[in-house]
Amino acid sequence: MTAARNTVRTDDDLAGLDVSTLLRFGLGEGSRMRTALFGDGAVSAAVTLGRAGVYPRAVAFLAKVVRSGGAAYAAGLPEPVPGREAADTVRSWLEAGASVARTVEDDESLARWLSAVAEIMAVRGMATASHGGRG
Repeated sequence: MTAARNTVRTDDDLAGLDVSTLLRFGLGEGSRMRTALFGDGAVSAAVTLGRAGVYPRAVAFLAKVVRSGGAAYAAGLPEPVPGREAADTVRSWLEAGASVARTVEDDESLARWLSAVAEIMAVRGMATASHGGRG
């Protein structure tokens, strides 16, 4: 058996991940990709949204919307986060989540993931003295 290697991923590496696929395979009871979704997937989303100038509070608010109305409802919002490009990106993530969300617990998992993304964005903003730009 070989030892696991720790690999360093740059922001560009993480931003290149397919977050929609991670959501499809990371949500749901007993999903195989949950660790990847809440790990690299959350950081990828934070990097992507931070680069788009979205404030962490906009993502935290979206988590509340998902928690209240569900993934499908949030996916139907005309602007789930401020900014057209960012909204289109987030909408594709919400649609991916909605495509596999079958229960209230699945919607709650998506809301927790969005909250994690918002927290990562906030920490990254404090570390770099950047606070996003929209929302």
